[in-house]
Amino acid sequence: MSGLFVRGSCGSSHSELRVLFTNIFRDTFLIGVRMNNTTLTKLTRQLPRLLLAALLILLPLTAAGCGDGRPPEQDTSAASDSPEGLVIVASIFAPYDFARTIAGEVAEVSMLVPPGVETHSFEPSPQDIILLNTADVFIYVGGESDAWLEKVVASLDNPGLTLVRLTELVATVEEEELEGVVELEEPGEEADEDGLEPEMDEHVWTSLRNAQTIVSSLADTFSGLDAGHAELYQANAQQLNDELGALDTRMTEIVKNAQRKTVVFGDRFPLRYFVDDYGLSYYAAFPGCSTAVDTSPATIAFLVDTVREQDIPVVFYIELSDQRIARSIAEETGAQTLLFHSVHNISKEDMEAGVSYVELMRANADNLEVALN
Repeated sequence: MSGLFVRGSCGSSHSELRVLFTNIFRDTFLIGVRMNNTTLTKLTRQLPRLLLAALLILLPLTAAGCGDGRPPEQDTSAASDSPEGLVIVASIFAPYDFARTIAGEVAEVSMLVPPGVETHSFEPSPQDIILLNTADVFIYVGGESDAWLEKVVASLDNPGLTLVRLTELVATVEEEELEGVVELEEPGEEADEDGLEPEMDEHVWTSLRNAQTIVSSLADTFSGLDAGHAELYQANAQQLNDELGALDTRMTEIVKNAQRKTVVFGDRFPLRYFVDDYGLSYYAAFPGCSTAVDTSPATIAFLVDTVREQDIPVVFYIELSDQRIARSIAEETGAQTLLFHSVHNISKEDMEAGVSYVELMRANADNLEVALN
């Protein structure tokens, strides 16, 4: 969607209104987090007056131009370069890529977590809040790891926002306790497993079959909000699902013809839905939702023994990892390390290159074939 631009009679473009309004919202947000509720309420009540004052100040400036009295022209260059239609925001890369593929050029699609950033440590900026307040659709995962996002959503002043939670679109499973994993305890911390309920595994998009369901659901959502482009959304979704279906068939054949059915990850394991699709067994250093950065010597020893005993040729690591644990296991066993991308986020370089979910999964298929033979 295009921003607000006004052209004076001499052709000089002005974006002061847009900049000022953004700054007011940003500063209000930053001030608000430091205030108590009563003070913040008083401040927000003044916001419409501040915006009106800014408008009254800037309109004469933008209308004046060179002083020849002619009315300002609307700058259509920005509008022609920007897609008209839905404003869609996705929290992470997989649904972002699905959305941009389905919508093509007729919607504005953004990713909330920047490329190259670890999602577990991300904090939204004031600009992110402003973006969500202007969005038509917000797609995120849902579940325990997205509890902070639920709070952000609850604070928005955007009654027309359509929320899409991936974990509500497909069947979910609980995280499994990993065999051989002995967690490190922090000094002074006592292990207390009693009364803890298993966490839902939230990485539903790692299944190619789930991905097809998600794609179809997104196309239906976009079509319902923008009927004029419904045919385009459905056609693009069908083309994407054809590619995902072909990849699923290839993965099935790789596993069917493989010498082994076990994979080892010297990293977190966010791929429960993927391995369940193909009946693979797995070992890993951490569960999928773990925020730990180190593991115990006992866990590493167990994984080293497993790789040796089962003659596992590959130890996987996931994207944006330091690969330290995977390399340590590989050095002890003679195995090689390979990337298995969970498509949670991608690097800045991959984003600039236009890498897609399908491309990353094709690379996973290549590496899986090596690991199982």
